[in-house]
Order: sequence, then structure tokens, then C-alpha cells
Amino acid sequence: MKPNRATGKRHASRRVSVSPKAIGRPRDARIDAEVVAAVLKVLENGGYHAVTIDGIAKTVIRPRSSLYRRWPSKRHLVVYAVISELGENPAADTGTLRGDLLSAVRTLWHAFRGPLGHALAGLVADMAQDAALGSSIRQQVLGPRRRSMREAIERARVRGEVRIDLDVELLLDMLTGPFYFRTLFGHASMKRKNTEQIVDCILRVIKPDNIAAERSITPRRFDRLSH
Repeated sequence: MKPNRATGKRHASRRVSVSPKAIGRPRDARIDAEVVAAVLKVLENGGYHAVTIDGIAKTVIRPRSSLYRRWPSKRHLVVYAVISELGENPAADTGTLRGDLLSAVRTLWHAFRGPLGHALAGLVADMAQDAALGSSIRQQVLGPRRRSMREAIERARVRGEVRIDLDVELLLDMLTGPFYFRTLFGHASMKRKNTEQIVDCILRVIKPDNIAAERSITPRRFDRLSH
């Protein structure tokens, strides 16, 4: 049985991914900046659910239709604000892996302390219901940032600062996971000193002499330690 035209259209719509142009189509940098500022202010004061296209249009005194041409939904508008606030290349080349990773995680710390922290839970909930949105966030928000941190680790590998047997993707999850976890569940705050603690913990795990140190520990030494 062949699908009818309406069914075909529905199936086709599910396969459409959200391109960068769908996330934001800014034709005027001034309008773009005004909208992002308005979204961040609403997020800070009222959280994710307080953001509406109508409300933002009234705040920036623009026709609602002009915002819809750039952002087809509130979800896309908030994602665009997230991208604008976080930036794409957080791991600056400081000359050391510690400096690079601190640069990266501190952008998360700053972002989640502010209005973007209020958006995270809502975005995660919407991602669960909207596959295209989830794909867009992974590609446009997480993707560039993870690529920046991978490059930092590769620079460190060339300098001999890290082990050669790293699972880099797992390492990146370990590095950034605490910020997302604490922001989502709110069971504990994330302080600036925690950024250094997280990075230093990761560095202890991945430094090159770990493997040699582990192999140098004999069973006799383990026996002594266990008593």
C-alpha cells in the first residue's frame, strides 16, 4: 500500500533537520543583538518557560513576523541565544593543557551561573520531544565546543603532556559533566574554585607517568597498603 500524499509529507517533515539558517537568520546585526539581550534577560528573570516570541517582539519593538523569519520557534530562539553567549572556541591556546581546559570549563561556569543556567532544563526537555532540535543543539552548541577541546588535547599530546591511550570523548564528558549535572539537578552549587578542582583531577588521570607508576607498584606494595 502506497502512502498517501499527506502521510508522505508528515514523514518527510520528520526527516528534516534544523540547519544553521533555521536556528537564526539575522539580517541586521543590531536586531540580532537586541533580541539576544532580551532573551537572556527574560531567562534570568523568569526562566525558560517565560520566553515567548510575542514577548520578545514587544520588548525589542519589532513585528512578530520579523522574528519568526529568523527563528521558527521559541526553542530555536533560545538555542541561538545559547550559541551567542557560549561562543564556539572556548579552549584558548594558552601553551599548556591546564590553561586550555580551564579556559574551556570557565566559559561553562560563567554561562550556567547566568540566564543560560535557567534555560538548560527546558531545552533538555524539548530535545527529548524534538529530534531535529536535539540534533541542532548537538551540532551547533556542543559540537564546536567539543572540537575546540579536542584540539587542545591534541596540542597537549604533541607536547607529551597526556597519555596516548586516551578515550578523548569520555574525557570530554568527564570534564564538562559536573557543570550540566549540578545545573540540571540543583543539588549543589558550582563555584569558581571547582573549575580548577575538576581540571586538576582530570590532569592527574591523563598525565603520561600514570601508566608507569601503576606498573611500578608490586603486589607486595599492595599487600602493605591493604593492612
